[in-house]
Amino acid sequence: MKQKSTTKKLFATSVLLFLLALVSITAATVAWMTIADRTRVRSMRMEITSGANLRFDLDPHEEFEDYVKTLSFLDIAQRIYQEKGFHPADNPLVPVTTNDCVHFTLEDGTAAKPEYYLEFTLHFMASEDMIVHLTGAGLDGTRVQSSIAALPRALRLSFTAEQTSIYDPGLGDSWHQSAAGKVFGLPGGDSITYHQGNTLFSLKAGVDKPVVLRVWLEGTDEACTDELRDMDYSIRLRFVGTDENGNLLEDARAASQRNKQTEKEGN
Repeated sequence: MKQKSTTKKLFATSVLLFLLALVSITAATVAWMTIADRTRVRSMRMEITSGANLRFDLDPHEEFEDYVKTLSFLDIAQRIYQEKGFHPADNPLVPVTTNDCVHFTLEDGTAAKPEYYLEFTLHFMASEDMIVHLTGAGLDGTRVQSSIAALPRALRLSFTAEQTSIYDPGLGDSWHQSAAGKVFGLPGGDSITYHQGNTLFSLKAGVDKPVVLRVWLEGTDEACTDELRDMDYSIRLRFVGTDENGNLLEDARAASQRNKQTEKEGN
């Protein structure tokens, strides 16, 4: 009798676990389908700035001085319109997913339209050899913001040069490898330690490097629910350069001027 009772309890537990798993899978599927059918983000603002010894542009140039320090979303949106045939302001993001940060699909596996996510190329050049990172997610650093906290957590930004790095704003100060590439987060304060986990790519002085940026709403993220419907958001990316040990590099001219000023004050 005791063995039969134990068997019944084990069977009941197995059935319960199966039903709970089924409910979880069904709930996730419904959430994805609902948001895919009903949610579109209305607008996007993006500001990209860099340090003094690092610059970029939408086109390659021969000289470092021909690159710029800041790009507005208007510049980027116009380039997307020229290359893709649609304007991001008129085509808000739609939830998608990807296994390689190149091909994007909807929940049913069909290919996502190009206007469902953003894709553009930035050309970087530095005045000295460096490793490029995003700054920390502090007040004046890299930030993804929205009036609803769940929206930044559902966004993804990937950077593809020789390798792919994926910024997940909801990951915090941690990182891991995935099939699509390295996935990393950033600390919320102004303090950050630059290391392999949050490295984007490396640059040789005076050599142009094209980097493909992609921005999408990750449909499989648990934060991607109906709560995001019609929400606005903004993205600010700030890039910095470090040496191989993670130490911030400074523009040589600025360092020279500071040293001269220090010497002058000392005299």
